[in-house]
This record gives sequence, C-alpha cells and structure tokens, in this order.
Amino acid sequence: MQTLPATFEVLDDRFAGCSGDSRFEQLYGDCRWAEGPVYLPAARSLVWSDIPNDRMLRWDETTGGVGPFRHPCGYTNGHTLDAEGRIVSCEHGGRRVSRTEHDGSVTTLADRVDGKRLNSPNDVVVRSDGSIWFTDPSYGIDSDYEGHRSESETDGCHVYRIDPVTGACIRVADDFVRPNGLAFALDERTLYIADTRRNHLRRFAVGDDLRLTDMGVLAECSAGVFDGLRLDTEGRIWAAAGDGVHCFDADGTLLGKLHLPEPVANLVFGGPKRNRLFVTASTSLYSILTNVTGAPGPLHARS
Repeated sequence: MQTLPATFEVLDDRFAGCSGDSRFEQLYGDCRWAEGPVYLPAARSLVWSDIPNDRMLRWDETTGGVGPFRHPCGYTNGHTLDAEGRIVSCEHGGRRVSRTEHDGSVTTLADRVDGKRLNSPNDVVVRSDGSIWFTDPSYGIDSDYEGHRSESETDGCHVYRIDPVTGACIRVADDFVRPNGLAFALDERTLYIADTRRNHLRRFAVGDDLRLTDMGVLAECSAGVFDGLRLDTEGRIWAAAGDGVHCFDADGTLLGKLHLPEPVANLVFGGPKRNRLFVTASTSLYSILTNVTGAPGPLHARS
C-alpha cells in the first residue's frame, strides 16, 4: 500500500470543517478503468469494477488484501446495495441491471424496456421503497473496450426506474445526452443526475407518484467531467470529477475539492462509521478517513 498527500481545497467557508487524514492510501493500482465502488458492511470489504478487464475486485478491510470477486462479470460498472445487503449492479456487457444473491447467483432485474434491449446501464441507486433507479448511456455499446459494440435499440440514453412490486422498467427522464451518476437527497424528494456529455449536474423533484419534475441545472463541472455522485449526512453532494472529488451544497455552491492525482470515476463512503471515503480513479482504488459521514442507504435505514 502506498500513500500520497491529500489536499482539501476550501472554496467556501462551509467546507472548512470537511477534512480528514493528510494522506490518501492507494489500496490498489493495477486497473484499466476503475469504477463503481460499493462497501459491504457485513463482509467488511469493498467491491468495485475494472470495466475493460471485465472483472470485479474485492478489497478486504481486515487484511488489506485484494482479490477477484467475479471474472468475467458482464463488464459491470456501477454498484449499490439494496435493503437486504445484496449487490445491485449495472452491466455493460449484459446490457442489464442485475443482483447478486446471498448464495452468489446472479438475477436479472431489467434488461429491456418496452421489449427493446437497454443500451448499457451505468450507475444505480436504490430508494427506501425498494425501487431501483439507473442511468442508461451507450458507453458499453459504443465500442468493444468496455462492453460489446452494438446498435442501440432505444431512441436515446435515458433514466429508468424498476418497480419493486411488478419489476416493470419505467422511463423516468429522457432529456439527457449521457446520463451517468445519480443520487437521492436525504429526504428522497430530490434526485440528482449527472449528464457527462453536457458536463453538468441536474436536479429533479420526486413526486408522490415517483414522477420527476425537472428543476434545472444545479452545477457545472469546472475540471474534467462529472461522473459518480454520493451524499453525506449534511446533504452535501460529492461528485467525481477530473481533478478529484468536488463537494457541493444543495444550493449548487461549489464548497471545495479533494484533489487526487488521477481523474475520478466514482466514490462511496464506507467503513464501520461510514466516514472512510473510497474513490475509484482511473487505474486505482484510493481511500481516506474523513470527519464527514456518508448518508445512509436502504440497508442502514432498515437496520
């Protein structure tokens, strides 16, 4: 394990208390494109994707060791946990959203909408009502690098919801070029979605009927492009970007940055207290202990 200096750049006084260790730990550094970190509390481990190598890797918190979790894995990208602690994954290769059951088997949750194959599901979040929301850009079918080159069967790159009762896959937003990372506000009445091609972060009001109302652009990316998103317990939005992780207030103000030496793809808060930030950045998996606590997901809300 290597360490490197960590720089918290304060751009607004509200970020002054968001700090942590003075150094990052590089937990692994041999990926082609690291993505989709998800922390597994019961296993005290972190699983993430190395998309072009078609593998999922696992870092063990108790030993520091890294080994294969699944290979091949359908060119998985983003992952999250549901309320039962099962991994929900977006697969470029399988063009589906899948779930890893407790016995290790894999179940398809959605691979089609209106009878047409999805493009290549990218990132995913589970709401407390059990519904699964995911983005579906075309990165996995644009070439053979992180999936299988194919023609799109849909009329664009959209955002979808999987109904927890019927299993129906429902389009919820379609005014995107390349929808990517997404995250709910703490009260789940707002949904944040990154559009990587337009390079901005948008917000939507979530109605009682789960319909989305566009509330406009929340923030523009000032370095590289936006990718994965996470929230902390104060409602701040942490976004993957070209020069590290950017932290925004819910009003759209860029509060500060946590700089890394590689472009960041995604992030997740984990560890026993959810105050260890794990970051997938190009070839590497990094972590840093912070004084910020990640927002609870369905698994924590249920327990």
